[in-house]
Amino acid sequence: MVFWCSRVLRSSSLLKIMVSIRIWRCEVPYSTVGASPGLGHTPVMLKEVLHYLELQPGQVVLDMTFGGGGHSKAILNSAPDVTVLALDRDPTAIHLAEDLAKEYPGRVKPILGRFSELLSLLSHMRIPERSVDAVLLDAGCSSMQMDQAQRGFALSKDGPLDMRMDGDRYPDMPHAADVVNTLDQQALASILSAYGEERRAWKIASAVVEARRSSPITTTRQLAAVVARAFPPAAVYARKDRLNRPSHLATKTFQALRIFVNDELNELHAGLRAAQTALRPGGRLVVITFHSLEDRLVKRFLQGEDMSNLDEFHFEQKQRKEKYAERPKQRSEHWAPIKRKVVTPEKQEMLENPRGRSAKLRAVLRL
Repeated sequence: MVFWCSRVLRSSSLLKIMVSIRIWRCEVPYSTVGASPGLGHTPVMLKEVLHYLELQPGQVVLDMTFGGGGHSKAILNSAPDVTVLALDRDPTAIHLAEDLAKEYPGRVKPILGRFSELLSLLSHMRIPERSVDAVLLDAGCSSMQMDQAQRGFALSKDGPLDMRMDGDRYPDMPHAADVVNTLDQQALASILSAYGEERRAWKIASAVVEARRSSPITTTRQLAAVVARAFPPAAVYARKDRLNRPSHLATKTFQALRIFVNDELNELHAGLRAAQTALRPGGRLVVITFHSLEDRLVKRFLQGEDMSNLDEFHFEQKQRKEKYAERPKQRSEHWAPIKRKVVTPEKQEMLENPRGRSAKLRAVLRL
C-alpha cells in the first residue's frame, strides 16, 4: 500500500522513529564541512520562462526557488526596474541572493523560508496579498545543491547521506541516512513506491535492511551500491533517460528519499496556494517541474481540483485512470492557461543541460 509522508511515519510510530534517529546520530556523526558555490549554473528553460512571464518595467516578481540565482538575474535584466522577491529554504541560496542584491541595489529582496511559510513572510515584509505581478516556481532540487557532494543529493558525487534542503536550520529534521537506517522494510518500500514510483521498491527496501545489519549506510556511494544489488545484472543497461542514455538504478530511490526528507509535495502544494494568494488579477504564474509526481500535482491544482486531501492524490496508476475516467474536466475559477499544452526543453537545451531534460513548464494567468 502507498502512504503519504505523515502516514508512513504514523504507521511506524513517529515517536519511536525520532528516538531511534537521535540514538543513531550519536553513534554516527555527520560531516558539516561545506563549500560556497558560485552563481555559475545553467537555469532550465530560461528563454521560455522569460517569454511566458512577459515582464514589464517596474513589476514585482516572486522567484519562489532562487537556487543559484540564474533565473532571477535574467529576470532583473529583462526589464527596467523589476524587483525580485527571492525566496529559498536553503541558507546557502539566500547568501547568493544577498550577493545579487548588492549587484542590483534595491531590486532584490532575499527571503529565507519554505513555501508553507511564504505568506507570513510576505506579510511581515508588508507586501499585501494580490499585489505580485508574476511568480516563478522552479520545483525540485537545484543544481547548486546537486553539485555539493557534502549535501548528499547527487549519485555522481560521494558524500554524507543528508539531502536536507534547509541545511542545518532544523536540527531535529531527519537526514536521508536517518530514514535509510531506522525505518522498517514496509515503511521504506512505501516511500520508494510513493515518491520514486519505483517498481522494485520492496526488493530495494529488503536489500537496505539487510545491508545495514552489518554497518549503517551513511554515504551516497554506499546507498547506490546497495540499491544496485537489488537488481539483476542486465538491468544496468535497461534504464534509459529521455536522451536514451543509461540511467543509474538508484536514481528513483534517491528521488524518493529526497522528496520524503523535505516533504516536497506538501510544500509544493503550499507554494501553489501561496502563489494564488500573492498574485494580482492578471498576474502570471510559471511552474517548472522535474518528475511526474510534481507535474501531476501542479496540473490538477491549476485545473481547479480539490487538493486539500493529498492522501487521495497517491494511488496506483490503474486506480487513478478508473477514478477519473468518467469525471468531467474541471475549469479553475482562479487560473486561465497561457499555453494549453505543457512546454518541454528543446533538444539542443537537453544536450547542453542534461539535468533539465525531464523539465515541464506550465504557464497560467491569475483570474
